[in-house]
Amino acid sequence: MASRVKKAALSIGLILLAIGLITIANEKTNDAQGTFNMAEKTIKEVLKEHTNELMSLPGVVGTAQGLCDDKPCINVFVIKKTLELDEKIPDSLDGYPVAIEETGEFRALPGDQD
Repeated sequence: MASRVKKAALSIGLILLAIGLITIANEKTNDAQGTFNMAEKTIKEVLKEHTNELMSLPGVVGTAQGLCDDKPCINVFVIKKTLELDEKIPDSLDGYPVAIEETGEFRALPGDQD
């Protein structure tokens, strides 16, 4: 009799554990395809918080919101992509992937261009 009670308690414990794991997995997805939530902050908020920090790195000339594999990402534009910049610029910021793009220098067009 005690063996049956132990087996029943173990079964109930395993069921509760499985329910807990399923609940956690569901909280990390946002649709039926199982795509993961990006972040609690919007990408605009993340850009606003990190642009000054990124722009302070020598060689960085801009930041923008972009798409990487059809998902929102942060683009960091650099004059020349170097190992040093690659090491200093994080792979992600607040859950959003970061893509480094070599653009060269940005220059303003002369004022008389229409």
